[in-house]
Amino acid sequence: MTKRPNFLFIITDQHRADHLGCYGNSVVKTPHIDGLAAKGTRWDRFYVANPICMPNRASIMTGRMCSAHGARHNGIPLSKDHTTFVELLRDAGYRTGLIGKSHLQSFTGLPATNTFEPDADKTAPSPHLRDAYKNNRHSEDYDLEITPKWDRPLADRLEGDFYGFEHVQIAADHGDQASGDYLLWAREQNPDFDQLTGRQNALPDDRITAPQAWRTAVPEELYSTTWISDQAQAWLRERANDDAPFFLQMSFPDPHHPFTPPGKYWDMYDPLDVALPKSFGKGNLPPIKAMQEAMENGTDPRDNQSPFAVTEDEARAIIALTYGMITMIDDAIGRVLAELETSGLADNTVVIFTTDHGDYMGDHGLMLKLLLHYQGIIRVPFVWHDPTNPTFGVVNSDLASSIDISATILARAGIQPYNGLQGRDLFATDPPEALIVEEDSQRTMTGFDRPQRVRTIVTDQHRMSLRQGEDWGELYDLSQDPQEITNLFDDPAALPVRQNLTEVMLRRMIDLQDRAPLPAYRA
Repeated sequence: MTKRPNFLFIITDQHRADHLGCYGNSVVKTPHIDGLAAKGTRWDRFYVANPICMPNRASIMTGRMCSAHGARHNGIPLSKDHTTFVELLRDAGYRTGLIGKSHLQSFTGLPATNTFEPDADKTAPSPHLRDAYKNNRHSEDYDLEITPKWDRPLADRLEGDFYGFEHVQIAADHGDQASGDYLLWAREQNPDFDQLTGRQNALPDDRITAPQAWRTAVPEELYSTTWISDQAQAWLRERANDDAPFFLQMSFPDPHHPFTPPGKYWDMYDPLDVALPKSFGKGNLPPIKAMQEAMENGTDPRDNQSPFAVTEDEARAIIALTYGMITMIDDAIGRVLAELETSGLADNTVVIFTTDHGDYMGDHGLMLKLLLHYQGIIRVPFVWHDPTNPTFGVVNSDLASSIDISATILARAGIQPYNGLQGRDLFATDPPEALIVEEDSQRTMTGFDRPQRVRTIVTDQHRMSLRQGEDWGELYDLSQDPQEITNLFDDPAALPVRQNLTEVMLRRMIDLQDRAPLPAYRA
């Protein structure tokens, strides 16, 4: 009987594809991730189902679009009524572990900005009838990642597993603000740890100044990236004498903002060595102009989760700090890969690398994510290395999506997928004609008077985005305009392309309509 493969699934946070050496970046140093690509397959056109953390992580876990699983935005947890591929692995005898960021549930504990408020002159429905879903995910079962309530390890507060993960050690939030199980551990190592975190405790250094950037006083050995790799190594050592196969998700909160690489990683890269994106300062879409004006007028605080405009110097500084965080992650991955070798597990462990979404990182003069589906936001890295079937540097240019990860892992494990899984086995199926990217904002951002609902189609040649309630859209010919600078949406000459893409988009959205649950009987 063929031995079942192990899986090490590595995921970072807010990490664009071209911020890796194997994707053509000549500045950032990522030798271990590049090594995986050199021995495996790298997808060049891999896209998110949603360019926001919680929704896309839920899509990875379920193999389903957000319109199917319902976790449309941060703040809406993944329902426990939805099957995850990790549950199938667990049921098939796999040891399952999650170390690092989960973000399948909310962690701020802050009240929602978009809630149901009944009209004053109408009889208000009872609380459990205020939503189309009676089980609307507002119970304590969905507060497990709320950081203000994190007084003991998540594992101690669980009944059973966590979305299929039997072992959980969580790092919530980002940068030197990371919390959860990681923070409990860090406080045990140093009772004064809270005096090391945050801008208020930052080390003095005025060489780099940019929004949401400070030189953290947290040492490298106590930073979340190090903790995650250390815990992953320890878990893998326990697997060395275990006959059961395993699936370990190692999930790093970086390189997401705030930009706080510790120790030597803070100034590892010189901003002067960083080239600005070719689209920097270009583009006249309404939100780009609004964010630029807000920066110039000083009306945008640029200290929250919403995208914002930056100067050239700020862009270079932030990118340099992001490179530092990425190299720290790559070093951590190197240590874990070495543990696989030492433990005798490497020869039968499929190693996968990806992220949950990208970042503007200076595209069109912007930072962070949300709103505009430029390639830096929706195109992400995906690397697959299977030691029993090494492919040695293959670059796959087929269209692929976050929803395909679960189907591909299940296929490699020899496990039948569940009804309603919308992704495909990347090694045994043909790519679709187009991919869909969904986004449903929960708050109003600069340049808009309402939360945005956006649907994007990506084909081999084009990207088109439509948004609810706005009189403008986006259409780019990626073959001629990879920087997405020239918007063809209102160009009369591009009208046939726009019409064709609209039909293709509709057909693909029909294809992605839910096929679960199965009928119990014939009518």
